[in-house]
Amino acid sequence: MTTSTGTSGRASACRMVCCGTRGATGVVYDPLTGLTHRTDDPTLAGRTALAEEGIAALPEVHPGELGDTTPVSVCWSPIVRCNLACPHCLDDKIVPEPGRGERAKVATRIASSGVLGVDVSGGEPLLIRALPTLLDALVDGGCAVSVTTNGTHLSRRAEALARCVDAIRVSLDGPDPQRHDRWRGEGSFAKAVSGIRAAIAHGIPTQIQTVLMRSTTAGLPAMVELADRLGVHGVTVLQYLPFGEGAPLAATEQVPDDEALDLIAALAPTPVPVRLRTRADAAGFTVVRADGQVWRNMPDTSAIAALRPLAGPTSLAVTGRDGSA
Repeated sequence: MTTSTGTSGRASACRMVCCGTRGATGVVYDPLTGLTHRTDDPTLAGRTALAEEGIAALPEVHPGELGDTTPVSVCWSPIVRCNLACPHCLDDKIVPEPGRGERAKVATRIASSGVLGVDVSGGEPLLIRALPTLLDALVDGGCAVSVTTNGTHLSRRAEALARCVDAIRVSLDGPDPQRHDRWRGEGSFAKAVSGIRAAIAHGIPTQIQTVLMRSTTAGLPAMVELADRLGVHGVTVLQYLPFGEGAPLAATEQVPDDEALDLIAALAPTPVPVRLRTRADAAGFTVVRADGQVWRNMPDTSAIAALRPLAGPTSLAVTGRDGSA
């Protein structure tokens, strides 16, 4: 379960979530945080606007505890390309990238699969010209939709995204240009911050995501202060996972979960919500690659389960005892 500290000081507002059932449990998926909540309200179904404080008051539940074969949410990476070259990237850059038609087919399959939420990532998804069309397909299918981006193209695309996305998650690796640009390249911090401001100005619920590494732990307090100044809804601290191009950094950059929990606890109280996604939280999470192949994090999050094609709406079902597809 994610550990969090702090409460939102933002004005009370409603945000779009997606509600459904898994097993015998009513659940609410929050696209802003990526969290799944348990609910006893049988009237909640489909895409629903709920008050921010109402969402936060619902108890969290790990999707793996719900006893259902269909994931609550998935991460879809419809693009491999990225305008940055971050050394800790989770993606495998040798994956073939689909054309526009194949992306549309994958969007339709995901939308009809019964998942409640989709986080569209990459690569850098804002490089896809037809991104709003893909997002519309997911929303029309009843999903709550977020986009995870490095933020460098967000300023120019925020207005168009505001009509078709429920939340934006912007990746930052440091609270200032010196610490962020070390990882993502010169000028990337200024562009990301400009993008965050544009998203908020267009009314998109926005949060900061930061990968926790040995090299970035000292910047956490300042990151929370930055989030407060920018007016975002919160900060999610993601435990480093040894996948993709970033796998070689694991030996030097991984922080144990117990140490990460202590780091987050030491931040309290915070002016915005701060959440930690531990490695245990990431166990079993489902990813749809750019080539339409599906994989899941193994239970210990040290590797991914075997790939299988997203051939139809049932392809996302969990069938293996280890949570594999």
